[in-house]
Amino acid sequence: MLLIHNADVFAPHALGRRSLLVGGGRILWVGARGELPSLPAALAAGSRTIDLQGARLIPGLIDGHVHVTGGGGEAGFRTRVPPLALSRFSTAGVTTVIGLLGADDIVRSPGELLATLYALRAEGLNAWGLTGGYHLPPATLTGSARSDLVYFEALIGIGEVAISDHRSSQPTGDELMRLAADAHVAGLMTNKAGVLHLHLGDGPRGLEFVRRALAETEIPARVFNPTHVNRRRALFEEAIGIARRGCTVDVTAFPVAEGEDAWSAAEAVERYLASGAPPERITVSSDAGGSLPCFDTDGRVCSMEVGSAGALLTTMRELLERGLSLAQALPPFTSNPARLLRLAGKGTISTGADADLVALDATGRAQTVIIRGTMHVLDGELLRRGTFENQGSRGAV
Repeated sequence: MLLIHNADVFAPHALGRRSLLVGGGRILWVGARGELPSLPAALAAGSRTIDLQGARLIPGLIDGHVHVTGGGGEAGFRTRVPPLALSRFSTAGVTTVIGLLGADDIVRSPGELLATLYALRAEGLNAWGLTGGYHLPPATLTGSARSDLVYFEALIGIGEVAISDHRSSQPTGDELMRLAADAHVAGLMTNKAGVLHLHLGDGPRGLEFVRRALAETEIPARVFNPTHVNRRRALFEEAIGIARRGCTVDVTAFPVAEGEDAWSAAEAVERYLASGAPPERITVSSDAGGSLPCFDTDGRVCSMEVGSAGALLTTMRELLERGLSLAQALPPFTSNPARLLRLAGKGTISTGADADLVALDATGRAQTVIIRGTMHVLDGELLRRGTFENQGSRGAV
């Protein structure tokens, strides 16, 4: 049992100063401190109390696009990014990740992805994933993306399938429509998200295939979930257009240089909300563990950075600096992805919800992080590490 007092709660809407009772990995009660129900003596004796002294308490962040096995590899095997350790997420306030494969869906396999998701779960993180990768036919465990979603609880959608990108398999519109249908039907069978998560490159076709699918098929718009839509300004305008038609679009928190034909994640969210498009249909993800390459005109990597889960809180701080309230800034990181991905109990602070909680310090960084009721970070101190994070270099030289 855990008692949290003096929290300035954003659920993500503002609730004001509240206390919380946590037990069994869930939020059992939220209310004014004086209204706290009395506990049986045995439970009260074993409970722990935290006084947040007015710190802002938010739902744990949901990162919907993470290369948990590591990404990269576009400039040779030495550029393959290593897998990400547990604390890379927890210290960044990320309590739930959606893992996926990217350009390397050969060496990085769906089996490796699934094993990594299970490992992160065992270490205390909430983790689900997508089957497939950039290319068609998709890399799968069973020979069918639809079957993967039906038979493996941890897999909730298909992706990231690349379109409008020189690294894609150059899929046809018909191929993408069939894949979207597989995602949708598998989602219906299992009550999962059943989304088709689409990687958007710099190509001029942009979201042409998605618009065609919306016009020519009966597949619900919610199935199509394009990401990296802020990488070109014209593409972002296309994304706003399909969001108005029912798609949820995902903004990536990658670095944007001054004068670049792109929008930073904070700029994109602000512009999206100002456009009047449905506010529940935009999310922000980090691309953590994925390579962020720059290509020359011959398609060769000329520079590369790596995505970081910390980019989410950085983006949130930028939104607050731009004048948004915390209640306005939070949904793309919490309740919106929870709704799209059908993650019951996630993305909110309410009685019965999962106890995924982040207390922010005065600068907007993760001060205290609780995942499923277990303390991972307390007052800035890391309490739980991944299995191999404590291993130093040992042995003969």
